[in-house]
Amino acid sequence: MMIRFFDILFSFLGIVVLLPLFACLYAAVCLESKGGGFYRQKRVGRDGREFTLYKFRSMRTGSDARGLLTVGGKDPRVTKVGAFIRKYKLDELPQLFNVLKGDMSLVGPRPEVSRYVAFYTEEQRRVLEVRPGITDYASIEYIDENTLLGRAEDPDKVYVEQIMPDKIRYNMKYIENRSPKTYFHVILLTVKKIIS
Repeated sequence: MMIRFFDILFSFLGIVVLLPLFACLYAAVCLESKGGGFYRQKRVGRDGREFTLYKFRSMRTGSDARGLLTVGGKDPRVTKVGAFIRKYKLDELPQLFNVLKGDMSLVGPRPEVSRYVAFYTEEQRRVLEVRPGITDYASIEYIDENTLLGRAEDPDKVYVEQIMPDKIRYNMKYIENRSPKTYFHVILLTVKKIIS
């Protein structure tokens, strides 16, 4: 209950304070390539319910048809503005609206698309018992995930068989120790990682 209070408070304040930045990023995305400034995608949330996740669009429209994973730092689908906002995780900022709505928390397991949730074992499905989040230990550990996938011969296979299970292990570390103290600890670690 306390964590939900912090989610509402921080997401609301974040949206208000960052509104000018939102407008600038939205305009930059739209000016560089055709399509709207936001990207919407169905993700699997708490209790296995699907919701619409919001991001600033970092790829050319229609890129989903060429795969759901972003591969390497030079993915040709990613625009120049998109590369910049991805590097500093600015593309994730619209998820503050998801947090305010209650679809997500600031801290929690990153929500997956249904295609990858289908590979979860019964034990791994425990990550669906909590609200998904913008960041957690797995997000910090795999901040360079795109680069790792870019080196893989079969990125989809490497993601399903190696990266995803490992990320879920980090997810469980947060879930099993969830508290306001851990919540703030993960937020601070995330800010530190992005700055460094």
